[in-house]
Amino acid sequence: MKRANESTLSVLAIVALGSNLGDRGQLIQQGFDFLRTGFAEQETFRTSTIWETKPVDCPPDSPLFLNAVTVFETKHSLRSLFDQCQNFEREMGRVPIRAVNDPRPLDLDLILFGDLVISTSDLILPHPRATQRGFVLGPLAELLPELLLPGEKKSVRVLFDELQDRVD
Repeated sequence: MKRANESTLSVLAIVALGSNLGDRGQLIQQGFDFLRTGFAEQETFRTSTIWETKPVDCPPDSPLFLNAVTVFETKHSLRSLFDQCQNFEREMGRVPIRAVNDPRPLDLDLILFGDLVISTSDLILPHPRATQRGFVLGPLAELLPELLLPGEKKSVRVLFDELQDRVD
């Protein structure tokens, strides 16, 4: 993994995708295409399988989600990737959130950007709830099971397995 502050080098980016409104599968595929063509070093772009999951911390009667994770190397800046992901969500029909975790056509969550650890008013990295979300850890464990997220001592696979043990 390369450092996020070395702008001429590629940086590992991890983006989680979710959809629980509209044609969920098509929207996830459009998200994959957006990231692959707009940001990824093509030979590095990988996607997990698509998981159907129950809503977590969502309003009552929220529809089921489709979730997936992408990992890729990018030469784009963090701000460019983040801002353009938010713009793409709006293009795909996402409206400003009225309640926390409202249903949405497409959600693109930046999970990791190199080894960068930041907290700003609109972005926290690594994603603050990634280690508590099976719909992130499971798909990510398919791609990078031995990955240690910044600040973690356990691999993504171990974190996912432990989360599953608590849920079961």
